[in-house]
Amino acid sequence: MELGLALIFWYGVLHAFGPDHLTAIVDFSIGKSKRKTMMITTLFAIGHGLTLFVFAKILERYVISEQILGYGDTISSLVILGMGLYLLYMVYSDKIQLKKHIHEDGKEHIHIWFGSAHSHNNKDTASAFTIGALMGIGGVRGMLITLGLIEGQAVDLTMVLAFALGVMVIFVGFGLVILYINQNILNSKTNIRRVFATAGVISVVVGTNMILS
Repeated sequence: MELGLALIFWYGVLHAFGPDHLTAIVDFSIGKSKRKTMMITTLFAIGHGLTLFVFAKILERYVISEQILGYGDTISSLVILGMGLYLLYMVYSDKIQLKKHIHEDGKEHIHIWFGSAHSHNNKDTASAFTIGALMGIGGVRGMLITLGLIEGQAVDLTMVLAFALGVMVIFVGFGLVILYINQNILNSKTNIRRVFATAGVISVVVGTNMILS
């Protein structure tokens, strides 16, 4: 069983390096605080793992055709494409806002938000969990291969945790890169427009390529 968990953990690590997953992390984490960036990457990994767990349990009992599994890849592609188009819309409609203020300790603090009104809510973290879960559908084929390597073992929550941990290691590490960008580059409206536009274009390219391939 230990070998099986190690394989699933390693699959989670490799799975997380997919351009669609890293693109999703970028789209959700740009402009966020350190706490929210780490929360987003963690919830994305958990949502992703839970979806694969549910499908793995279903596949223990039922045989699903390759064509149906292919729809999962299409869903993941559309999610990435949709996020890219949304970011580009926000950039070119000038709906990404920036506000600076100085704390009592003399440190400058920057707020970045979408829309006209600035509000604090948990929509980003909830959305990250949901998107992670949706994109988990696209990872079912890879999970089938991994489960085939540990044939005879019942799929349980421990396997999900091993997979989610592997994904989380990469997502959190990549989240730290985004955090550096947030803290050192997103300090002006011009830079914000450039970075968000770049993220939007990359998302559209990745999503479109996934649909056509």
